[in-house]
Amino acid sequence: MISGEHKKHSDIARPSLGNFGRNEFAIVGTTCNNIKILADAVIKKLSAKYKCAYIDADHKDANAALHTQDAFVEYTDKISYKEFRYANELDKFQYHQLFNETDLVIVNGNHYEAAKQIVVIDKVKEASLLKRIDQLKNVQLILLNDNVDGIFDFVKEAVANWPSVAVLSLHETDNIISFLEKQMEQSIPVLNGLVLAGGKSVRMGFDKSIIEWHGKEQRDFIADTLKEICSDVFISCRAEQQQEINNYKTIADSFTGLGPYGAILSAFRTNPNAAWLVVASDLPLMDKATLQYLKNYRNPSAVATTFESPFDGFPEPLITIWEPKAYAILLSFLAQGYSCPRKVLRNNNVHIIKAQHPEKLMNVNTEEELIKAKTLLQTKISAF
Repeated sequence: MISGEHKKHSDIARPSLGNFGRNEFAIVGTTCNNIKILADAVIKKLSAKYKCAYIDADHKDANAALHTQDAFVEYTDKISYKEFRYANELDKFQYHQLFNETDLVIVNGNHYEAAKQIVVIDKVKEASLLKRIDQLKNVQLILLNDNVDGIFDFVKEAVANWPSVAVLSLHETDNIISFLEKQMEQSIPVLNGLVLAGGKSVRMGFDKSIIEWHGKEQRDFIADTLKEICSDVFISCRAEQQQEINNYKTIADSFTGLGPYGAILSAFRTNPNAAWLVVASDLPLMDKATLQYLKNYRNPSAVATTFESPFDGFPEPLITIWEPKAYAILLSFLAQGYSCPRKVLRNNNVHIIKAQHPEKLMNVNTEEELIKAKTLLQTKISAF
């Protein structure tokens, strides 16, 4: 017997996902052909900026058996696209994985539901819409076909806020696209800052994050810098460090033993709906201008936005904006035995930019690098 106060599972912050992805709209109330035409127009226009998906049912005769009759999964390289065929029905958890990287999902509402709805008022599909009236839980837009004079009464009864919902003609394609484009802009994840200060500095022999390069401990300096460009800022640390960090919010590593990889995952575990601008605390030349430059060139559609390392040409994982879609990918790599954030960046769709001043990406791990950094800083101060 379980008492009323007992909890079987820990409370974990969950990503804001619909049935398929983060931003999904079911078009319901008109013919499948009208839905497909509208979806095609939207995706054609927005796909240059956003990763778009379309979900529909196959209206052809279901020769639904796999090509290879007894295969559980069949994969075919169609050259211009890749095709998977599954024997089993997919559940919402699998859908979330498959559509993780998409920015916008358009759904044929005659066959599937979605978190948000675009309702078409079409005389031809009036009875069909009435059957689906319970699905209209979050209507964002109403479209009128040419064969109607206004919104059906049963839609007004079901959608309490219908007077405040935008109304367009089904054939105002450009305006519909503009509406969805604004929705996408408004859904860009908030950007939080994360200072990596939980390392043990084994090579240096003492805690690098408390070196006072700029008159204060470096982790504090980076945190203060991030405050100027991020919505909220946290210092990532080991649990035993939290008591010594008094003036800043902290996120203690909950994925222990994984270094920076665990710190990034711990941040996403705290808030999976935010993007995280992750900055290491061993960057003595780092400044606001460099971080602002990274933010200015952020691509929310990518898994991450990062600098190209001037030292080896690879992406620099510890001066990177990690988007919410990176969370599931990081966990997936971890499940496969990988805990290198650079490996994640190198094997995914990321936006890589070159730093205006590459020397500012220099990090300090040894006494030799420490001396070099002091020299560069002193030269900079003298020049100023």
